[in-house]
Amino acid sequence: MDIGLAIQGIIVGLILAVPVGPLSLICIQRTLSSGRLHGLLSGFGITVADSVYAAIAFLGLAAISGFILSFEVPLRIFAGLVLIVVGVRIIGFVPDRRQEKTGQERYSTAFFSMLALALANPMTLVFLMVTLPGYGFVFGGTSLVSAGWFVSGFVAGSALWWVILCGTVGSLRARLTERNLTLINHASGIFIAGVGAVMILAPVLALAGFTGS
Repeated sequence: MDIGLAIQGIIVGLILAVPVGPLSLICIQRTLSSGRLHGLLSGFGITVADSVYAAIAFLGLAAISGFILSFEVPLRIFAGLVLIVVGVRIIGFVPDRRQEKTGQERYSTAFFSMLALALANPMTLVFLMVTLPGYGFVFGGTSLVSAGWFVSGFVAGSALWWVILCGTVGSLRARLTERNLTLINHASGIFIAGVGAVMILAPVLALAGFTGS
């Protein structure tokens, strides 16, 4: 049964990680501009954040989830602002293969920046709270042992995806010219900043519509 929970965790981890969104594009861009390890650590930061939400959803911690969701609007606005800043920086980034980005501080920044950004997205918690019972993945109760097996599988599934994605993208890095990288940066930066703007405008427009009716 515990092995079954781990397998279910792997499936849910993959389901959550595979769709390409703004955070995935940031990982791809970092892989292309700075190498596999930067992209991989960025992806692992997302994995850790999502795993925290997976544990909360699996254990059914209503008080904690309710507290997090009560700050959904300010968290979404914060995440939107960060995405806009990141998108603008990516647009203005000029690839230079002569400059190798190394150093422990830069690696840690790649990890913790994505950890914070992913934690600021409470929609991950909403997705998990709907997915777990809706698809019948979890049948192991709410004990800490069961949660440990499920979250371990979740981490494995999510991390596996980032290894595959960053490994594949990294293999293409050497074949891309600086011009190609610049075009990719512009396209991904515009998309990321656009998503950030939508994240900010959506609750504002919803509030305006509510007060105006």
